[in-house]
Amino acid sequence: MTSIAIIGAGLGGLTLARVLQVHGIAATVYEAEASAGARTQGGMLDIHDYNGQLALKAAGLFDEFRRIIHEGGEATRVLDSHGTVLYDEPDDGGGRRPEVHRGELRRILLDSLPEGAVQWGRKVTAVRPLGGGRHEVTFADGSTVTTGLLVGADGAWSKVRPLLSDARPEYVGLSFIETYLLDADARHPASAKVVGGGAMLALAPGKGIQAHRETHGALHTYVAVSQPREWIAGIDFTNVKVAKARIAAEFDGWAPELTALITDGETDLVPRMIHTLPVGHRWERVPGVTLLGDAAHLMPPSGEGANLAMYDGAELGKALAAHRGDVEAALAEYEEAMFARSAKEAVDSANIHRLCFGDDAPHGLIAFFTGAEPTAAPPTAEHGRPVPGSD
Repeated sequence: MTSIAIIGAGLGGLTLARVLQVHGIAATVYEAEASAGARTQGGMLDIHDYNGQLALKAAGLFDEFRRIIHEGGEATRVLDSHGTVLYDEPDDGGGRRPEVHRGELRRILLDSLPEGAVQWGRKVTAVRPLGGGRHEVTFADGSTVTTGLLVGADGAWSKVRPLLSDARPEYVGLSFIETYLLDADARHPASAKVVGGGAMLALAPGKGIQAHRETHGALHTYVAVSQPREWIAGIDFTNVKVAKARIAAEFDGWAPELTALITDGETDLVPRMIHTLPVGHRWERVPGVTLLGDAAHLMPPSGEGANLAMYDGAELGKALAAHRGDVEAALAEYEEAMFARSAKEAVDSANIHRLCFGDDAPHGLIAFFTGAEPTAAPPTAEHGRPVPGSD
């Protein structure tokens, strides 16, 4: 029997495994992907000093984290559809929310774990309770494991969540479409200039063109459109030329250096329909199982998702270490705190999206940044500079 089984080798699950290891507690992570390099691991993440950085300190990996920081990446600017810069904040070097690449951060976590701690190619197809807090996990190849503690760190469409909750993610009516411009300073200088050194948000009611400057001169674009799921499903993204034209048409009349972030994209367009769990999602204590990250509290991206997942993992690991021999006491302590912080963050996430894509966009977001009178309920001050799309 596996003592602790963590489903999902994302940042949250790996942080939990690492913090447990720091405290001398073994765990096994089961991941559906075939290997660590099976797919690209997303773009830039801003890691916050009040949650994500604390998790990395608990994992003993803060120095490694500092070595992969993208210097200058904390810069943020907000534009209107004409490309006019309405708000521009440089990176002050304070380190409150430094930018790192998700793939590099995941590599640090993976490298910190002993060989065999992560089992690849283990796609979960079913889980069932066996009584006494034990659970059986079945994988796609027909193999099974029995575990004394099952942790669902398996994201929005968690296979573990139904053991605890009937809640299912719901589409919020907003989708992001991602693409990249490569070697942008040399090959796409106008777009590179408008993006600047960090994050750029060009916003209007119901839509936006957002971009992050990544390492090696790449610009990672997140195009936001408020459209029903049928509209997204009706686009043939395998026909890149036609898909680009369809998306760009939503931004007719916008500055060409902004729309070029779509039309000049050099990679496939990747649609991401944004889903959420109910604000305040929680469950009654069920012996031997819990959730972390998006599996527990999926919300629209606001720059908090990865941070929350890592913080969940660290807090759960610390609780298990503090309550050795009493798993239920550890889970109860962890969940009560997690429910409270995730409910607050879910409210803030919804408010951030109203500021970015509501009727007064982009002015509501600028009012939040500058401390002017907000036009919607503002997020809490600790959020710093939210960047939807960067989770």
